[in-house]
Amino acid sequence: MTSLPVLANSGAMSTFVGAFEVTSKLTGTVFQCRFSHMWNGIATRHADTIDTKFFVNGKAIVLGLAHKAFVKFRERTGRDLSDREASFIAADFLSECLEEEDERQLYDVSEADVLRLIDQIGIK
Repeated sequence: MTSLPVLANSGAMSTFVGAFEVTSKLTGTVFQCRFSHMWNGIATRHADTIDTKFFVNGKAIVLGLAHKAFVKFRERTGRDLSDREASFIAADFLSECLEEEDERQLYDVSEADVLRLIDQIGIK
């Protein structure tokens, strides 16, 4: 059986994605972003999501990644997404939103967006 490359879950979860800045294309506002952690949204919000938490300029932001996309990824590749890979997907989605100054406390990231970002990042 061939081993597929995976972004491993090594180190503390809060270090999966390093701190990053996003600049608004609209106003030039700079957002300071820091990944905190992730958890299963099915249990806490009764949502079919994997939830990720970031701090943006010190405020908590949650992104719920559609669980159906994780299932489709497994069907397509024969492996699960790692938590680190999921955190990269969430960080990219958050960056896209903040570039447009679409700042919310909760984002529901659709199956289509999760799959698009998997392809964009190059996760196989």
